[in-house]
This record gives sequence, C-alpha cells and structure tokens, in this order.
Amino acid sequence: MSAPVSTVEEAVQAALATVDDPEIRRPITELGMVRSAVVGPDGLVRVELLLTVAGCPLRDKLRTDITSAVGAVPGVTGVEIDFGVMTPEQRQSLQQRLRGGGPAAEEPVVPFAQAGSRTRVYAVASGKGGVGKSSVTVNLAAALAAKGLNVGVVDADIYGHSVPRMLGTEARPTRVEDMIMPPQAHGVKVISIGMFTDGNAAVVWRGPMLHRALQQFLVDVYWGDLDVLLLDLPPGTGDVAISLAQLLPNAEILVVTTPQTAAAEVAERAGAIALQTHQRLVGVIENMSWLELPDGSRMEVFGSGGGTAVAESLTRVVGAQVPLLGQVPLDTRVREAGDRGNPIVLAEPSAPAAVALNAVADRLAVRRESLIGKSLGLRPAGR
Repeated sequence: MSAPVSTVEEAVQAALATVDDPEIRRPITELGMVRSAVVGPDGLVRVELLLTVAGCPLRDKLRTDITSAVGAVPGVTGVEIDFGVMTPEQRQSLQQRLRGGGPAAEEPVVPFAQAGSRTRVYAVASGKGGVGKSSVTVNLAAALAAKGLNVGVVDADIYGHSVPRMLGTEARPTRVEDMIMPPQAHGVKVISIGMFTDGNAAVVWRGPMLHRALQQFLVDVYWGDLDVLLLDLPPGTGDVAISLAQLLPNAEILVVTTPQTAAAEVAERAGAIALQTHQRLVGVIENMSWLELPDGSRMEVFGSGGGTAVAESLTRVVGAQVPLLGQVPLDTRVREAGDRGNPIVLAEPSAPAAVALNAVADRLAVRRESLIGKSLGLRPAGR
C-alpha cells in the first residue's frame, strides 16, 4: 500500500534539505531557493527553484542533485524542475542571511581579522619570483582540503596570477547583490583577478587599486566557515605585503625559497618584513631542493642549504624560532600536474614532492579555536 500523500510530501521536503547549493555549500531549503515542491496524484514531483542569478553556471548540477535526491523518495515516479530567478529583495535577504542576519556594515569588515575568527590565515611569500611559490600554495591548499578542512585561496599575486590554472578552474564567480561566490576546485574555494579579466590580459594597476582588490577579495567574497585561508602573495615586499598587514594583521607568513644563495638572501628580506608588520613567521619551505636521479642519487641543481640559512637568519632577526618546515624535491611532475590543473598531492600522492608537501600540510592543519564563551578551567585560590 502506497504512503499517504502528506508523508510523501514530507519526505520530498526532507530530500530537498539534503541538496546543497554547489557554490554556497548550504541546503537549498535553508537558502530560500525552493519556492514550491508539489507532489501530484501520479507521484510526479514538480519543484520550482529560484536561482540567485539567471545565468547560474551550476544550474545543471542543481538539476542533477535534486532529481537524484527527490527521485529516490518512495512513491515518487518522476521529477520536473522549473527554474526561476530571485527578485532583488530575495537576493538581499539571502545576502543578509549569509552575512549573519544583520544589516550591511557601513565600513567593510574583514571576517578573518575579527577576534572570534577560527580561520588560520597563511600568507605565502617569497623574495623573488620563480621559486615555485604558487605551486607550493596550490598543493598545500589541495592537501589541506583532502584532509577534510574547509580551505580558501586568495590569488593575491595580481600581476602574475596563476592559481586558477593550477587548480583547474576556469569558472567565473557568481554575484549575488554585492557578494561574490567563489568557484571551487578539488574542494578549495578560490578567487583571483584572472577570473575578472578577458583572456590573458595584463593588469596594470598602482598601489591603491591593488589594496582595493585585496580588500574586495577578503570582504565581498562569501568564504563561509573556513578552517584555513591561504594567500599567494606577489614576490617581494611591495604594496600587497603592506596591504596584507593592514587588512590581516593576524596572518602568519610562510616563506618559500630555493637552496640557491642568491634566492635565500632575497627570501630573508621578505621574511624580515614581519618585524615591521608585527606578524608571525610560521616557517620556511625550501622548494626545488634536489633532483632525484634514476640511480637513487641526488643532484643539487640549485645548490644546497638555502632553506636552513633563511630559517636560521630569520630566527635571529625576529628573536623566535622560525623552523624549516620542509624540503620539496625538484620534480617535473609538479609542473605537469599544475599545467593540467590537478595538483601533484592529488594526482600522484606517492611522488617525493607530494610526500614532502603533504608533510608540510600536516604541520599547518590546525584549526584555531576561539576562547570566547569557553571555560578555561581556572579556579580562585583558596583563602
């Protein structure tokens, strides 16, 4: 005997609640996207779904997920989905819901800089270009996401943006009112100026524009509840490094260098800026440390000792331990995986470079817990 219609309708609603919006990663029922779901006498379910924008890039994904979830409900014989578009008022309501329910602030607030934020922010810096800083950033992000953490990446290298290609996402962000929904790849949310330019157009901006772009990436993008946010900084100690210190004073600096003496000396300058910005240096990563030959021996293509030298120098400069977090071997597969948009930590996790990068990710995979509202287990001393 078939279940009563009311029971089927309840089951349909429960099924819809299991479907997440692919961009926001929250149930479509919670986001007010389901306008109606009607079960006909023949078991056909007609769902009216409201998209945030008419040209939603993940429309087909939503159709597939809803059809799969609702179609599995006993008593349902088919699923039809009609797509509509939210009104400006509905989008505004959605924005306020995502922002926490309050009215929009007059001044932009960086959520990761607030006292209650549990997001670890790592700024990946280098003294010069060509040391593999972006490859390190992308692989660390993919490795952390594979460990079950919620991860975001800001491609703050405005002039030399390359993160979208390395993560394999060519999608453009979706805009909901004045909020930006970042594309995702390999479980990583990512934003880059390359997503807003035509083709391979160059970005020719001065300091104030760079600052504003970084601010928008941090404020206007809906990141959700991140465990880790990685920023791929441009090489050197220029405008973006200064803006980072202003916008994210709690960011921790990861310095990437190669073993070469010249690169190491420049990397020390990039790390020493933490003294002026009062940011913590979390450690040094030596990239392209050696090339493993077929006979098992190692060729030190770029010399040796650069990472250790940088870590020891920065330890002396800042007066606190700055460890060498890892040494990543030179491997053509890192470059090949990046060109394919599939980081080596995912494509070939057993490769020596992937093993080294995963080991660094293990040391960074710590979620900051807020102490607000928590008992510290302290008692007043007895009299």
